[in-house]
Amino acid sequence: MTGPDPGTAVPGASAPGGALLVVGDVVTDIVARHHGPLATGTDTVAAVRTLPGGAGANVACWAAYGGCADVRMLGRVGADAVAWHEGELTDCGVRPILVVDPEAPTGTVICLVDTGAFAERTFLTDSGASLRLDPGDWSPALLDGVARLHLSGYLFFSDPGRALVTVALEAARARGIPVSLDPASAGFLAELGVDRFLELAEGVDVLLPSCDEAILLTGLPDPADAAAKLSRQVPLVVTKLGGEGALVARGGSVRAHVPAAPATPHDTTGAGDAFTGAFLAALLAGAEPERAAAEGCRAGARAVEKVGGRPPARDRPGAG
Repeated sequence: MTGPDPGTAVPGASAPGGALLVVGDVVTDIVARHHGPLATGTDTVAAVRTLPGGAGANVACWAAYGGCADVRMLGRVGADAVAWHEGELTDCGVRPILVVDPEAPTGTVICLVDTGAFAERTFLTDSGASLRLDPGDWSPALLDGVARLHLSGYLFFSDPGRALVTVALEAARARGIPVSLDPASAGFLAELGVDRFLELAEGVDVLLPSCDEAILLTGLPDPADAAAKLSRQVPLVVTKLGGEGALVARGGSVRAHVPAAPATPHDTTGAGDAFTGAFLAALLAGAEPERAAAEGCRAGARAVEKVGGRPPARDRPGAG
């Protein structure tokens, strides 16, 4: 595997500086950490916390944590929690652009986290207002000063979200702004269908699937083969392998396998979002994809050592 050829433009690259606009989901996470199997029909002891979440919002917060000075987050929430979510995003250094839904409550995800060795998690998702984001919430002015647009894959799993994706991609292409996409959910992706997802994603510059998502999108069991195949459709593909690091592929071949950073997992919720946010922040700072992926791996390791999907509070901009 080799790095980029000298003098060759890196696919998905953007000029250093400028803002990152993230469009996607802002939800409330209820994280229940338990040990061992759930006891069906009776009680299971757990530590339960209510935390801000959402794949899109988490990516935005980790991008700010990774050094991006201007991160903006477009999402849709209910009136029940808009002030709290605006405050949480602001505390992370993100500029919130939150649409208040007049009917639906804020989306809620129950995260069941097994506190065993691998801290695996299971999600119960009520998308609420988050998947009602639609073209009426979009304005071309949102791209003013933006150097990169990032779309959460959860947008692809509702009719209003898919319509918004089409509008946003067209607006970004008209301005020459590169667009990245994280597929977000293998389960929802399987329901939507691979062909439909790839058709909707046409024009994206960077795809950041998990290992399971890359395999699902290609039908190939080997993550490296899957990443290589996807990179014949999307200029730059970075496949997240969890504890095995990440693969960087472009032009139909894997160019690098970036090792994971060491970590002791406590909660894997948001680890992929942390990777994506740090990766995008590094790209915006002018890093090549391999170094950006290494930053992503470090952020992912940091994420699994804490509970919840956001950066540690003490490390947030402005924290004491």
